[in-house]
Amino acid sequence: MDTNLNEYRMDDSFEIPVLFNQKELLFPARLLHQGFTHKIKVDVNGLTIIFEPDEEGNYRAIIDDILLEKANEINISLLKTIAVAIESIVR
Repeated sequence: MDTNLNEYRMDDSFEIPVLFNQKELLFPARLLHQGFTHKIKVDVNGLTIIFEPDEEGNYRAIIDDILLEKANEINISLLKTIAVAIESIVR
């Protein structure tokens, strides 16, 4: 996929393609600019998960305290796979 986050404005939506458990999945996402950095809001099976870059440029999932109970339903491996997909889009 030839997607580059620099092409998107704050209100732009896009999809993140992921291969997980031998299935191709698409996750709706939105780029959010915040000062000198950005976050990516991703709909993961109905839950909004925010991905943000850490100091090393890798992405981490941020889960709102309110969603913690529901977050137990989310596969951590899936979140890691989405983070890797975001990193491949950014680089």
